[in-house]
Amino acid sequence: MIIFEWLNDQLLKMEWLQNLVTLLVKDVFGLNVSNRVGGSIHFFIYDVIKIFILLSVLIFIISYIQSFFPPERTRKILGRFNGITANILSALLGTITPFCSCSSIPLFIGFTSAGLPIGITFSFLISSPLVDLASVILLASIFNWKIAITYVVVGLILAVVGGTIIGKLKLEKYIEPFVFSNPMQGTEQEKLTISDRFDYSKNQVLDIIEKVWLYILIGVGIGAAIHNWIPESIITGLLGQDKWYSVLVAMIVGIPMYADIFGTLPIAEALVAKGVGIGTALAFMMSVTALSLPSIIMLKKVVKTKLLVVFVGVVAIGILIIGYLFNVFGYLLM
Repeated sequence: MIIFEWLNDQLLKMEWLQNLVTLLVKDVFGLNVSNRVGGSIHFFIYDVIKIFILLSVLIFIISYIQSFFPPERTRKILGRFNGITANILSALLGTITPFCSCSSIPLFIGFTSAGLPIGITFSFLISSPLVDLASVILLASIFNWKIAITYVVVGLILAVVGGTIIGKLKLEKYIEPFVFSNPMQGTEQEKLTISDRFDYSKNQVLDIIEKVWLYILIGVGIGAAIHNWIPESIITGLLGQDKWYSVLVAMIVGIPMYADIFGTLPIAEALVAKGVGIGTALAFMMSVTALSLPSIIMLKKVVKTKLLVVFVGVVAIGILIIGYLFNVFGYLLM
């Protein structure tokens, strides 16, 4: 147990890095980390470096796993199952695929055009940006393992239930016709060598870092501002755990934004530190990743309005339920 705690503190929470950044701010910048300016600089440097280190390692590992599941092979695996089993498997496969909703939509199109039921493909579309293996580690590094694992479980449940509901409603006619005339490549990906998989994983790291670095910097910057500059009374007055509307407001605020879990985690961390309920912070994070306005605009190009409204409605209701449940029972996880 002691060894596990040490590994958790040093590898995930990176206390060694926190101590180094403290020395940097104090000895090099000559600032006190307990005041606003020094605290903001410490928060920003520490969180940025920590997130980029964890993100690079995790993307490499996940991409190596993902190299065994090219789209055609994934489609074949999903095609062997029916009903709730297929939804569960689709949601699980979503955890090892792209890290934002916009990059998940092309795979959603491919799976739908290949003949998979839309309920299964929507389970994938919900799960892919919302829950991934990296989110477990990053959430654990900022909060704890109980919250990380619970978040992943409820995220997968939302993906399975949401996909199942959409499938039961028989909304196939509300998918744009061109989707079905754009079939996925039918040939199996050539067998990759270990070297090929390493190259693929390295390129994925570079590609994803290039896409998300700005959002991470913005997210950490906002987190630093919330953590050190905005009075706790203002935050709790708007989003305090005692406010019945806090989860709803957090979800609505998150929708116009575009980021992934890596950019929203520092904001969630700062909100919780200011007394905001864990469910409220997670609702914000989930709405940014699963219901961002850019991804909705992209999805509108492949589905008609009725199906889009159903998708947004199902996911939004799921996020609200999860947020309120976390606020009520979150103390058990802290």
